[in-house]
Amino acid sequence: MLNDLANRAKDHQSQSLRDKVWRIIFLSDTKAGKAFDVVLLWLIGVSILVVMLESVESLDSRHHDLFRVMEWIFTILFTIEYAVRIWVVRKKRAYIFSFFGIVDLLSIIPTYLTLFDFGVHYLVVVRILRLLRIFRVLKMARYLGEANLLINALRSSLPKITVFLFCVFAVTAILGTLMYLVEGILGKNEGFSSVPHSIYWAIVTISTVGYGDVIPITVVGKMIATVIMLTGFGIIAVPTGIVIGELNMSMRKIQPDNRVCGECGHSGHDPKAGFCKMCGNAL
Repeated sequence: MLNDLANRAKDHQSQSLRDKVWRIIFLSDTKAGKAFDVVLLWLIGVSILVVMLESVESLDSRHHDLFRVMEWIFTILFTIEYAVRIWVVRKKRAYIFSFFGIVDLLSIIPTYLTLFDFGVHYLVVVRILRLLRIFRVLKMARYLGEANLLINALRSSLPKITVFLFCVFAVTAILGTLMYLVEGILGKNEGFSSVPHSIYWAIVTISTVGYGDVIPITVVGKMIATVIMLTGFGIIAVPTGIVIGELNMSMRKIQPDNRVCGECGHSGHDPKAGFCKMCGNAL
């Protein structure tokens, strides 16, 4: 009986400790949680800086050992963080296969893969894999308060933006084909040698990138190009407007209502509230 009570007490303490650690790691509503976020942000930022500096050959040749030691320190710290997250999270499988769970794993795997370098011909592959450490920059997103708001707005905007991009592609395909007829066939312009190449030019032009590798030479082709350029200025603003609209809607949902109760003068009601939460008067 005493052993059962002791085991239950230990389980309760373990569960309590796990809940406390979970609150610190996954939430930022305590001083410890905020301090954890700040420290982890600094570690992520410095580790990304080390990856960038390591790619500079002159710096790497002089400080290669220092970079390697720092990289292993960061990798061990992030490995401990990843293991602790798995330990405290309630739905372990959901976290492991979530976006941030995969990012956390990708940020530590490349360093460990360098241990399995058995031959010189594998060096190139290992170097490419080590560049995956830049995924640590995505770890910062979870510590920015507005990140979820932006993600939700982008997710809500996806259907509208998808339809918009389909329409843009249809327009560029038509204009690219027209440019192939005008420039490639009639104008004998070698830059417009095929329909796909002409569509590529139309996409580059309508996006206002303009590499300049292919240019129209006929008068009609230049007129069509002018229309595409002017259209591009208007098209660029559309996705921005869609996302901003969804952001405004998301912000309205989380912000309190500014309506003031005529009976008690209370403000800050829920957006969908029909009655004052203080006195019950109809709003």
